[in-house]
Formats: sequence, structure tokens, C-alpha cells
Amino acid sequence: MSRIKFYLTLFLSRIIALAVKYLAKSSGTSFVGLMVLKFYPDFLKDCKKYISGEIFTVTGTNGKTTTSGIVSQILECAGKVIVHNTKGANMLTGIANVLALNIKPFKRFDCAVFESDEAYLSKLYDFIPADYLLVTNLFRDQLDRYGELDTTAKKIQEAIDKNPDLKLVLNADDPLVANFNSNGKAVFYGFEDVLFAENSYISKAPSELFHCKCGSILKYSKRFFAHEGHYFCDCGYSRPNPDYSGVATVYDDRISLKITNKNNVYNFDFNSVGLYNAYNALGAIALCLEYGIGEDVIKNALSNYQTIFGRAEKAILNGHNTLIQLIKNPTGASEVLKTVNKNSNILIAINDNYADGRDVSWLWDAEFEVLSDVQNNIVVSGIRAEDMALRLKYAGVPAEKIKIITPLKSAVEYISTQTEKESTITILPTYTALLELNKRG
Repeated sequence: MSRIKFYLTLFLSRIIALAVKYLAKSSGTSFVGLMVLKFYPDFLKDCKKYISGEIFTVTGTNGKTTTSGIVSQILECAGKVIVHNTKGANMLTGIANVLALNIKPFKRFDCAVFESDEAYLSKLYDFIPADYLLVTNLFRDQLDRYGELDTTAKKIQEAIDKNPDLKLVLNADDPLVANFNSNGKAVFYGFEDVLFAENSYISKAPSELFHCKCGSILKYSKRFFAHEGHYFCDCGYSRPNPDYSGVATVYDDRISLKITNKNNVYNFDFNSVGLYNAYNALGAIALCLEYGIGEDVIKNALSNYQTIFGRAEKAILNGHNTLIQLIKNPTGASEVLKTVNKNSNILIAINDNYADGRDVSWLWDAEFEVLSDVQNNIVVSGIRAEDMALRLKYAGVPAEKIKIITPLKSAVEYISTQTEKESTITILPTYTALLELNKRG
């Protein structure tokens, strides 16, 4: 009976997907999954038998989509047939969505790569236990949904505890991430040093203070951004030595990585921007090297890497070269803002729907001051466009350079007409604004 219901669910999912596409009432990343789980709550459990090999999961506050995208591309270059929630819909409905639309009765996937929301990781493991978990970082994010950082960390630890054989790949530079307990089945990655070849901007964004188990505040010998760096305590506690130690050189248009593991030294180039993407690449490479993927395969994958939906995504928008970068919390937004071309035409779209987080107070902690000397007008859009306009005024952007156009479609049309053919557009949207942008075709 369950097998019949499973196949019926697959059939219905295709019908629902066609209806969604025809009616254009949804982004299509979760709605099918929502309907599937309502009809058959155990659907995910039955999907496990369609994955013959390893299951890789990625969680953390920032970088999940890009990191899992890099891992997927490397595995595909290694000849693996994979299933992956590419567009970043990372709750159970999003994962059910991608499985329902990709599973075929006689098809098996070699591997699965699932990006998972921190709060849903434990629930995912109830249905589909994983072989690997990569944790990127933990920053303040959507406090209205998850509370403080220690709450988020506890949710991830609960998931880890459900998988006694889980292999962890942890960011050693993040003091919360480095403390996850896996019964010794963990490898660490981190940066020995970070060099900025062209952009020497030093962030003034606020950072979290973390306490050692002894109660003292952690100190730093090197801090790369926010609370990421080489931390230590006078009691003797310190950052674990990374198994995969990196040196990053960050250029305006690419990243160079030198990675050392035991007696092996690897050199990679990654066609992306920002220190945050250097961390994403380092984590993904560490995971794949640990899994046994060869250096040449990884190099080939990185050289052909296609940016993921809204994460330093390069697109053509109404004939203009456009860079789309998701922003959703203070640390991530501050790092993205460092990379913004101030000569481009800038559109910032802020929503406060459930998937974005209702609390937009994070706008005041993100370092929008870097935009105070932009060359062109900044268009602000979305449900909280006026909040964003006010934040830009306090950041030092002249009031006459701020234009409020609440409907996103109208804002996109306006900025397109204001942009010369040879000029570029930069769009900084929150998540649901990004989904709306994606409907542009």
C-alpha cells in the first residue's frame, strides 16, 4: 500500500508542478513539496532507497546554498549522478519538492546533496540520515524565528546526536561551529591567513562576543570578519588546528586558494567574489577531498562553476549585465556590501515575509555606510522599502540619491531605463524578493 501511495505521490507532484508553472502562482521551489507532505507525510523516508550512495548535508547561517552548489558541481564532475535542492529551498518542503520532481521509479542517484535550514536539520534526519554534515558558520539570523545563537547551535547538535556515524566537516574559525561534538568523527577547515590583493577595506561591522567554557571572553590573534578567526582563551583553550588549512588571496573578481592537508598542498582558483565565498569554497573543497575526490576533478569543477540562484549570480537583466547578491542578516550583508561596485546602478529590495524573517532590525547592524559615496542613485524596493531608505540616510547616502519604488517589478523597469548600455546593475534582495526576481524568466 505504501509503495502505491509513493508512486501516486510522484504522479500527483508532476500534475501540481505543471499547474504551478501554468498559473505562475508560486516560485515552484517548495509548493509541490508542501502538497506532497500533506498527502503522504512519510514521503521523504521512502525516498532514501532511491539514493544508492552517500548523503551530504550542509547547514549554517550563511553560505549553505553556495557551498552545497560547489559540492554538487564537484561530485558531478567526478561522474556522480546526484539530486540536490539547487535553489536553496532548505526546509522539509523544499527537499521534498526536489525529490518528488526528480525521482523516477527505476532511477537511482549515486549521491544526494541537501542544503538544510538549521532548525529543520534534525527533522530531516528523522527521515533521511546523512553520511556527511558540513557546518559553515553561525551568525545572528532571523531572531524572530530562531532566537539567539546558542538556540540554533543546540538544534544542530540535536541533529548530530541522531547520527552516530555522521562525519562532520567543521569551520575551525567559528568558535560555535568548532565546538560541535561528533565523538571524534570531525575534520576541520580554516584559514591560516587572508590577503586582499585589491580591496583593503576594513569592516567596522559589530561582532558577537563569545565566551570560553571557563566564562572568559575569547580573544583573537587574527580576526578575518565578524567572529571568524584565530581565537583563544587565557585558560588554554584555542581554535583547533585545521585539517585543511587555507591561505586565501581575494581579488575583486576571483579568489585564489592555497590549501594544505597533511603533506599535500593544493592550489585552486575560484571565479567568485568576497571572503565569504572563500570560506564557502574552502569548506566544499575540504569535504570533497575528505570524501576522496581528486585534485584535478575539483579544479575542473571550480573552473566551470556556475553561480547559484542569487548568490553572486551574474545575469542579463533587460540587456544589462547584472550581479544579484542575496542579503538576509547583518554579517552576510556587510560582507556582500564590501564587494559592491559603487559605480553600478544599485537596487536594494527588502521584504519581511516569513521566509525573510519578520524582524528587519538587522538593517541597522549591517554596514550600509560603505554605500555613502555611491556614484548613482540607489533604488529601494519591497515591502520595507521605506525602512531601507531611512537606513541609507543614516548611513550617509544623500537623500536626493535615494529613490523609493515599492513594487519590485516597477523598480527593475526603472533602474533598467536609468542604466547606460555599458553600465552594470547590482541587485541586493532578501529571499522572497529574490524569488520574485527569478520569475523574470
